[in-house]
Amino acid sequence: MLRIAVWAVGFMLIGVVVYLGSKLFNGQHQQTGMELIMETVTGDAFWKAVLVGLLAQTVDGALGMAYGITSTSFLLATGSSPAVASASVHIAEVFTTGVSGISHVKLGNVNRSLFLRLLIPGILGASAGAWVVSSVDSSIIKPVVSAYLFLMGLYIVSKVFKKITPRKETPKHVAKLGLFGGFVDAVGGGGWGPVVTTTLVGTGQDPRTTIGSVNLAEFFLTFTSAAVFAGLVEEGPWPTVAGLVVGGLFAAPFAAFLTRRLNTKTLLMLVGGVISCISLYNLHRALG
Repeated sequence: MLRIAVWAVGFMLIGVVVYLGSKLFNGQHQQTGMELIMETVTGDAFWKAVLVGLLAQTVDGALGMAYGITSTSFLLATGSSPAVASASVHIAEVFTTGVSGISHVKLGNVNRSLFLRLLIPGILGASAGAWVVSSVDSSIIKPVVSAYLFLMGLYIVSKVFKKITPRKETPKHVAKLGLFGGFVDAVGGGGWGPVVTTTLVGTGQDPRTTIGSVNLAEFFLTFTSAAVFAGLVEEGPWPTVAGLVVGGLFAAPFAAFLTRRLNTKTLLMLVGGVISCISLYNLHRALG
């Protein structure tokens, strides 16, 4: 089944490349496609985005979270509107999550049962969230989610100082968790990794296979979200999108390798610490 998932990721990535390429070279531009490419790779925005994509994907691939938060913060800082920033990050994440997911499969970081139980509910949750976000203010949901993640992060860190007993069996209520995680990701502009990874690791699941499984499922979730944002492609800051993709592609295999090499306690400390800090920051912004 994982082999089928890997092939599906590959074909879907090729489809996205063909689609975006057709829009680039056949769109109504005054410049040729090659001129647009040269202008992109010689601009400051592209190389700044490469660095951000490199750092964001290293964190996301190794910890299973924080790519969207890091990248979106950068885009908003450059003056992008929230809608365009979200569209750019989701489009870029199609590539980064795809390569990250394949890397985790190749390195044996994916639990097939966990992946399958997250997949469909996650996609359904993301679809529902995309519909709800148009009518409900996401600022109402963000403080609640941030507070929950902050407490979960502290709980995970506390497990570093306790005897760790990894569980080999698949945890319960995974479908509900995937549904909620996908919903939060769409409504809040990110959160699939923090919600799902944090909850599963916090209940005693193996960090390595949990992170790998969550990353692979995230690709299909992101692909669905990117399809919703396809109408915003013409407005997107393409140099930034391209930079995020390039930086993320280089970082994804390294992040998967890092996940395989770090021991359980180190991963717990990193996951818990990163989630607590990011969630506290988000909670401060949401309430401020």
